[in-house]
Amino acid sequence: MNKTGYFSHPDCRRHDMGRGHPECPERLDAIEDRLLASGVGDALERREAPLASTEQIELAHERMHVAGVRGLAEELREQEDAGGIDHVHIDPDTAMNRHTWNAVLRAAGAALAATDAVMAGEVENAFCAVRPPGHHACRDRAMGFCFFNNIAIAARYALERHGLKRVAIVDFDVHHGNGTEDILAGDERVLMVSFFQHPFYPYSGFGPHAANMVNLPVPAYTKGPAVRELVEEQWLPRLEAFKPEMIFISAGFDAHREDDLGQMGLVEADYAWMTKQLRAVAQRHAKGRIVSSLEGGYNLDALGRSVEAHLRALADL
Repeated sequence: MNKTGYFSHPDCRRHDMGRGHPECPERLDAIEDRLLASGVGDALERREAPLASTEQIELAHERMHVAGVRGLAEELREQEDAGGIDHVHIDPDTAMNRHTWNAVLRAAGAALAATDAVMAGEVENAFCAVRPPGHHACRDRAMGFCFFNNIAIAARYALERHGLKRVAIVDFDVHHGNGTEDILAGDERVLMVSFFQHPFYPYSGFGPHAANMVNLPVPAYTKGPAVRELVEEQWLPRLEAFKPEMIFISAGFDAHREDDLGQMGLVEADYAWMTKQLRAVAQRHAKGRIVSSLEGGYNLDALGRSVEAHLRALADL
């Protein structure tokens, strides 16, 4: 049995965007509860996510954006200490509290530490149970619940600090990973494959795109069999031809049929199937190296079950 790392940190629960927000701390609790009840958690190698450095964040983001998020966090702490506001909105969907800065550094730090552990052969693959998510974060702005792009940062880190020549990014969130595309479009060292509901937030990914992007927009109510066919016909041939030396997964589970933030029809078995296909590609070309990081997934029961299925496939349980 291969070893699968599980990277998280309590700081990721302290980031909060306000009462009733779907991207809530309870998401991580739902995952932990499911892993405990199923016994899958016992098979994982648990590690605490470190804080990423601003230099590492700047592998994928402009310095002014990083400084802006940090400055907002400091201002918010000062205002709250003085009895003022406890949240600030960056856009209508995305807000910060005084703990957000540490949470975003832990989320990126988890992906970086997982990359180091996989590259060192300490684990074959890894999952990062972190929030906030990252795939909508562009080079120069936060949006869509996301501040920094955890997977794009880790992919650039693998290329530039570990010397890999080719990495693949797979995004199976119900929403297009516009931030990841913004950061990595045209970088020939990266192949990104994704499907996403269209038309749907963030209303991108369906027009002309760079040659290293495989964007598959699908209509609402698309179910697992149709997605599996697209994966077999579009993703897998491109991944095989590219021969990635490492695979990064933006693991969003909001395409699940029970998730109200999307209108697709995937179930746990579909996530397990996709993960097995990706694991087979990684074993052929990348010494099994995969780093997966949580993106969407807002129905708590469905999220817990889907992450369990994803981890069972990663760990070959």
